[in-house]
Amino acid sequence: MTKVITYGTYDLLHYGHINLLKRAKELGDYLIVGVTADDFDKRRGKINVQQSLTERIENVRRTGLADEIIVEEYEGQKIDDIKNYNVDIFTVGSDWEGKFDYLNEYCKVVYLPRTEGVSSSEIREHIRSIKVGVVGDSLFINKFIRESGYVNGMLISGVYTSKPEMVENKEIEILDSYGKLLNSSDAVYLRSEPSKHYGQIKEALNKGKHVLCESPLTLSSRETNELLDLAKEKKLFLMEAIKTAYATAFSRLLLLVKSGHIGDVVSIDATCTSLNDDNRTDWNGFYEWGPTALLPVFELLGSNYKSHNIICRFVEDKDTFTKIDFVYDKAVASIKVGDGIKSEGELVISGTKGYIYVPAPWWKTDYFEIRYENQNDNKRYFYQLDGEGIRNEQLTFLRMINTGAEVNNISLVTTKCLSSIMEEFVDDGNIIRI
Repeated sequence: MTKVITYGTYDLLHYGHINLLKRAKELGDYLIVGVTADDFDKRRGKINVQQSLTERIENVRRTGLADEIIVEEYEGQKIDDIKNYNVDIFTVGSDWEGKFDYLNEYCKVVYLPRTEGVSSSEIREHIRSIKVGVVGDSLFINKFIRESGYVNGMLISGVYTSKPEMVENKEIEILDSYGKLLNSSDAVYLRSEPSKHYGQIKEALNKGKHVLCESPLTLSSRETNELLDLAKEKKLFLMEAIKTAYATAFSRLLLLVKSGHIGDVVSIDATCTSLNDDNRTDWNGFYEWGPTALLPVFELLGSNYKSHNIICRFVEDKDTFTKIDFVYDKAVASIKVGDGIKSEGELVISGTKGYIYVPAPWWKTDYFEIRYENQNDNKRYFYQLDGEGIRNEQLTFLRMINTGAEVNNISLVTTKCLSSIMEEFVDDGNIIRI
């Protein structure tokens, strides 16, 4: 029996895929189809995949052409699969010609002609494009605009800013009013001063526009709840942006903790600090760093803390350092954030069986370790991080708009807790100043 193996993403399965599978099937008696995992695709730079791994496997199964379907999860797996399945022929489309010649050492390699005039990329490009307007006075918006170039279907419709000279892409239209930007957009991205978020979000929602807003959503629990209710009423998406939440490694870290790999969480310590960063000249230290540092605390321990203390250091009415300590029923948490002081920017999550260590800068999570009493049991995890999580965040936003299904890496509990803490910070009544 001649065994044939081929691999692909099979996103938005089309007749080009089916023709290749038919030709592969004709090469032998038994066809094995490898469908690439989401994480593996992301590591290869393919972040525009529209369908989940389960959907893509089902796409292939329904063709009736695969005798066996496997999942491709890591670099070098093709060699392992060829050996383990006693494969005689490896085949792939001719657009990869020469790329897999090294596999001739293990089996015969056949490059099949592609079906001209169709590709998943072209299909994705014809999915309804979303025009996104950008708002803000921070240099960070340039990074957001650059990253949008990696996401099919996201078109930057314009920028509303009081600092037009800072916009690097001179082809993008600069609009002189927020209203004009909304009129020319399907959605908006807000990197404006947090005190403006409430009004800008409300205006956008009332005009039927989806909103992606840098955290904090607002500086008031009441305002956040009102806007979330308004978005639901209008059948629009209001998504909070914290790029760390969309880093694959950070998502995996949370899953491992929640599945009990370090036992019960007893303590969380998160630090985010910087001395100078021109990207953040429009925000104070706590607004900028607080949501990121608080993210693992609220995602893992929730909102039912028994008590907390907020300690701040101000210099000329600007907060340069903030420390918050939380006490839960059976756990504690501490965050340190600041612009104007420097500390080791690491994340440590301690549990009853072991702990997770994420080295600085942990908010750009691509690597972490689970450490145990017996060092031989330690495990290391690495996930490629492209675009600091921004492009994955953008892709999630577009997917929600295009599919109508809410898929958010930041829980509603966390969003509401962040606004509550911000409200305390603004009120200043419970802050200990040093």
